[in-house]
Amino acid sequence: MATPNRRTVRDLRRDNRSAVLRRLYFDGPMSRQALGPATGLSSGSISNVVAELVADGLLEDAGVVDSDGGRPRTLLRVAPDCGHLIGVDVGETRVRVELFDLVLRELARVELSLDVGGYDVDHIVGHIREGVAAVLRESGLDPARLLGVGVGVPGIVDRSSPDGAVVHGQTIGWDAVPLESLLRESLQLPPETRYFIENGAKTLGQAELWFGGGRGASDAVIVLFGSGVGACIVSGGAIYGGAHSSAAEWGHTTVHVRGRRCRCGALGCLEAYAGAEALIQRWREAGAELPRDAGEEAALTALLAAAYPTERNVTANPVALAVIEETAEYLGAGLSDLINLYNPERILIGGWAGLQLGPYMLESVRRHATAYALRHPAERVTIELGRLGPDAVTVGAATLPLAGFFARGGHRAPATEPETSTEKAAWRTAVEERAAR
Repeated sequence: MATPNRRTVRDLRRDNRSAVLRRLYFDGPMSRQALGPATGLSSGSISNVVAELVADGLLEDAGVVDSDGGRPRTLLRVAPDCGHLIGVDVGETRVRVELFDLVLRELARVELSLDVGGYDVDHIVGHIREGVAAVLRESGLDPARLLGVGVGVPGIVDRSSPDGAVVHGQTIGWDAVPLESLLRESLQLPPETRYFIENGAKTLGQAELWFGGGRGASDAVIVLFGSGVGACIVSGGAIYGGAHSSAAEWGHTTVHVRGRRCRCGALGCLEAYAGAEALIQRWREAGAELPRDAGEEAALTALLAAAYPTERNVTANPVALAVIEETAEYLGAGLSDLINLYNPERILIGGWAGLQLGPYMLESVRRHATAYALRHPAERVTIELGRLGPDAVTVGAATLPLAGFFARGGHRAPATEPETSTEKAAWRTAVEERAAR
């Protein structure tokens, strides 16, 4: 028996608003006449939706354009100041906090070092609290205008708790950290403020999918190459797992049985060979002399300088070259697994270390990925660097509240939204009845 359609008029209006907002956001400015074919809505629906969105302050005029033989048409665009977003990147060396308007123009930014305190939970929460307060103070923005705060973190994000997102970050010593509730208690923001917490590789993937090298791709992989490595899988134009699953923990797939010990505690993980932390450690073991307090970014810069000297009459360090080539091979082998599993049309490598190393090892990574992968999927994939720079995780974090804003048709919502129905899905009722026989 067919399941009855329980969509209401309110649902339809919300979806129509969402369709218009998304189309104008990503492809605008656009006239009312062009919005109809672009969204599939009737001219009457477009007229009603646009009138609502203009009255709500979400749309504004963006000039006029001549039409073929008719009156000039007014262009519409999403109003940049109709809402504001905060993106937070809990990275390997710093916490970066940025404030954006709705079209992701940066309004303020602050970076706080993790040199002292590391990944201690209270230290991280304190940095986020300080950073959010700083960008609001610098911009003079009323916190009530925030659509939400997005946070990209290392590890697996679990949303099954009634208190909000819980982070399992094995590599950084986080065991079921109730980060969302800690932020609600610590940040001095209105109680209705929404928090969106996600794996950092997934926020990077969202940014590249919407605005960068992943735009238009149906099946893609976006790699975050920093201190460790992670991946975001895009399937059918959407991020694999949707809003309720973490990014693929690709960095902790085994590439060498009984190999090097990873920082997660297991042996032979890809991250034990391909992350910046492991790369620098292997260079030290090979005899490189670096100050003990040298940070990863400085150490990686020194490694590249040794392998690719710019001074005349300076010979390239063969050990540094060998470490980089070994890293390229392991990274390529890891990518071959993703190629064979997901058949992506596009692979993008981002993250601060990936972008720094990319110009020197991208060709080698491509060669190894092709050699290790099956021929057919390898022939259809392209492997490039990400296009949004090392700050893409912060941009991606800001897209999390933006996506929620679109999904609600531009309506603001309380921090916790009640379920629209308590009725079970039909299949669940049928299965439970069958099990009880």
